[in-house]
Amino acid sequence: MFRSVRHMIYDLIEWRSQILSGTLPQDELKELKKKVTAKIDYGNRILDLDLVVRDEDGNILDPEQTSTISLFRAHEIASKQVEERLQEEKSQKQNIDINRQAKFAATPSFALFVNLKNVVCKIGEDAEVLMSLYDPLESKFISENYLVRWSSCGLPKDIDRLHNLRAVFTDLGSKDLKREKISFVCQIVRVGRMELRDNNTRKLTSGLRRPFGVAGNCV
Repeated sequence: MFRSVRHMIYDLIEWRSQILSGTLPQDELKELKKKVTAKIDYGNRILDLDLVVRDEDGNILDPEQTSTISLFRAHEIASKQVEERLQEEKSQKQNIDINRQAKFAATPSFALFVNLKNVVCKIGEDAEVLMSLYDPLESKFISENYLVRWSSCGLPKDIDRLHNLRAVFTDLGSKDLKREKISFVCQIVRVGRMELRDNNTRKLTSGLRRPFGVAGNCV
């Protein structure tokens, strides 16, 4: 209500400036005055204030010089106009809500937020942690991998991202919600030597990616 009244006040200030400028032709000035009085009556109605009875030119009727029947009929006309304006506003709002709901239903609007706190797994070398969504019934991944590089010290390789390892799996629509099962899968890939206990310098290797572990949970 505050925003509605604020917009109406801004409109009234603008229209008042136009009226006081004295540059408007008579026909435009008359129409603008009607808009002003209609806006004031509408604002009084939504604020539960008294309805001001006016004549066709927007002037307030003097009860001392106007008959009771004329006041009653003018009041009926003014009430009807305000009610029509309220119904119009309500209808426009309903149409906007319907369009928003239709747009919401037609576009994917679901997401899964993941916040990685720690990786508790004794590896002894650097590793890559890959997280993704998997459909066990169709035996396929339904998302891309979220990759985190983990050091042998038990911390992220990018130390600046410590406590800030977050990912959002987006574009999950109604088709994904209809899946019977969706699993959140975490894969660990060891990056280093072929064998952890390879002490022979002649056979020492590095940078090899070997599957180390996997875990999953239904979401």
